[in-house]
Amino acid sequence: MKKFVVCDIGGTSIKYGIVNELGSFLSKSSIRTQSELGGPFIIETIKKIVHETIQIHNISGICLSSAGMIDPEKGEVFFSGPTIPNFKGTAFKRVLEKEFSIPCEVENDVNCAGLCEVISGSGKNSQSTLCLTIGTGIGGSFFQKEKLYNGYSFSACEIGYMHLRNSNFQKLASTTSLVENVSKRKGESVTNWNGEKIFSLAKENDKVCKESIEEMCEFLGEGISNLCYAFNPETVVLGGGIMSQKSYLEPIIRKSLEKYLFEVVLNKTKITFATYENSAGMLGAFYHFKQRQPIMFKEV
Repeated sequence: MKKFVVCDIGGTSIKYGIVNELGSFLSKSSIRTQSELGGPFIIETIKKIVHETIQIHNISGICLSSAGMIDPEKGEVFFSGPTIPNFKGTAFKRVLEKEFSIPCEVENDVNCAGLCEVISGSGKNSQSTLCLTIGTGIGGSFFQKEKLYNGYSFSACEIGYMHLRNSNFQKLASTTSLVENVSKRKGESVTNWNGEKIFSLAKENDKVCKESIEEMCEFLGEGISNLCYAFNPETVVLGGGIMSQKSYLEPIIRKSLEKYLFEVVLNKTKITFATYENSAGMLGAFYHFKQRQPIMFKEV
């Protein structure tokens, strides 16, 4: 049975592992990205992961999920924010295929996480699915069945930059914005706070934490409503680390959606939470590879 290296390159960590041709994990691991060292260091890190893997396993393909805007035809980063210096122009596909003589496919990390959900997660069997990842920023992806809409220049659904209330979506409704808001209201350093701590205190009736979460959800509801008016998806999947707090967040987000989204639209839109967490990017990278290289799977 064929085996594939899968890597999910984020600003904080690189998750990697091996999957078989059925999409079952044979191993998983992670290392710190050391993003401050930039794109050239990251591609050398991926080379090392692949090299170590092929010493033990017969690998048929390299499947990458990466931060930044990705041209999936070239397998290259064509835009990246300041989190990873010198990442723009990182030609993963060309470099890795030359180094290892193994097919390599690359897609944006949020798109991979979304693909994972539509193929085998919360968006499975949906005719159209809008996936959001709420974390350091906010990312999105849109699918017609299992087909990703990339846009004309591969930059569709960069929804974090969507204008909202004289700001943008991710500056108002991300985990980062929540943490910054709480720390400011508490008069403490932002380093003293994280999402887990905020939700823990909110459940203990901390006024500032509760109000800050409600404010974040207000903006989330407004932003999601705007996206629903534009895309009219059958299903909206909410993912990202903070969405593990489903039982706390779901009624608050629903209340905001009821405020901003016409009832006739809301009642026909399924709002759900992501099935996959830490493995979504890796598994989505494999699904993307499978879509790009169908001939390798014709007997599966």
